[in-house]
Amino acid sequence: MLGFKALIFDVDGTLADTERDGHRPAFNAAFAEAGLDWRWDVERYGRLLAVTGGKERIQTYIEEEGVELAPSLDQADFIAALHRSKTRHYVARLEQGAIPLRPGVLRLLREARDAGVRLAIATTTTPENVNVLLDNAGEAGLRDWFEVIAAGDVVPLKKPAPDIFILALAELGLDARDCVAIEDSDNGVRSALAAGLRALLVTVNAYTQGQDFRGVPLVVDQLGEPARPARALVGDLAGQPLVDLALLDRLHRATYGSV
Repeated sequence: MLGFKALIFDVDGTLADTERDGHRPAFNAAFAEAGLDWRWDVERYGRLLAVTGGKERIQTYIEEEGVELAPSLDQADFIAALHRSKTRHYVARLEQGAIPLRPGVLRLLREARDAGVRLAIATTTTPENVNVLLDNAGEAGLRDWFEVIAAGDVVPLKKPAPDIFILALAELGLDARDCVAIEDSDNGVRSALAAGLRALLVTVNAYTQGQDFRGVPLVVDQLGEPARPARALVGDLAGQPLVDLALLDRLHRATYGSV
């Protein structure tokens, strides 16, 4: 019997590599559509990822660049409109199947579902983005596998605050020690740990591989497939080529002791 009852996943960078080839070009398309000469290259967007939330990144960019908007514009409304445009462009990319799930994600989701492990999402991206990603991931009905999708502006504070994980736990009706969280970034780690989720796995991507993951028992480069094994960056895969429920159970028991 597994020592945990649910897996709680982040989305961007965890379920799929959405940041570099999804959100970033969508922001640039929205800027061009609005007649702005702003362009976020790979490096600049990587720095902006230190700020959680798309509207918040636009705000940070405006402040960093000293952009002066026309006096007739309400800045909050202007940013919100840009973000809506960005979401439209991003959703179009998802609907074209341009952003697949990361290696091992669908395998682990299938294994969890077959074993009766409950599935949840805790993310600061919009519910629309989550739904379209799942609906175009190549597995019919995948969205319905998730009992809880806590997403977007449904909590007062975004990651690294714990609010979104606390909401997901409340909607699951579970304690933090009943769950394993799967994240990809330092902000996500801080959020999960602050919510009491100490059984934590990080699967890094190109933007997050150099971040500080102190307090995380296992960090891998990916979840892994039989022909594409995972590699542990922190912790131990126990000789396994991929992250599966047995490995997550081992991680959970090592974190909380025998349950």
